[in-house]
Amino acid sequence: MRLPAGVRERVAAVHGGAALPERLRLYDGWAARYEQDVAALEYRAPRLAAASLAFAFPAPPAGARLLDVACGTGLVARELHRRGFRCLHGVDGSAGMLERARSTGLYRQLWRCVLGREPLPAPAGGFLCLTTRSNPSNLRYKAELEAALERLERQGAWRRVLAREVERWERATSEEESTQGTGYISGVVYVYRKCPVPPPEEG
Repeated sequence: MRLPAGVRERVAAVHGGAALPERLRLYDGWAARYEQDVAALEYRAPRLAAASLAFAFPAPPAGARLLDVACGTGLVARELHRRGFRCLHGVDGSAGMLERARSTGLYRQLWRCVLGREPLPAPAGGFLCLTTRSNPSNLRYKAELEAALERLERQGAWRRVLAREVERWERATSEEESTQGTGYISGVVYVYRKCPVPPPEEG
């Protein structure tokens, strides 16, 4: 099945090698068509992220505090809400995406923040859920993301709960991006839990 007109070009633009400011500007411009485009791509990340959190979370979801990093337009929040999660917070580097996420009414708080460049404005406690692609053009970003997560772990701020590799993440926009000729690209879901802050030592 062919992709609708313009989808391939918009995806190529935001996933290209542009510097961060330009990439964020492209995401701002994509926000209005984002959900329509990712539906055409059969984008599974929001559903997979919500399922992974539901699997990892040890308590009833209504009381869970979750930070949705790179929350985009709020697709993950919709899936989490369907599964009973209510205390959702989000961060994204794109003001355009955050405006769309805010319109869902599903987040308690939303912040503009670029992971790895700025500290996470995370509430005390809770879970961190991230997703990213493993296709060739995204490998540099994936490596940067994983390096940032490793720093957070070394600092004792977050502990990894799971990292789930998924083969059919979304439809590929080119043969070069396709995983072993399947027509799809692969991706990863990460779930982290915020570590409790130790009490100050007495004396």
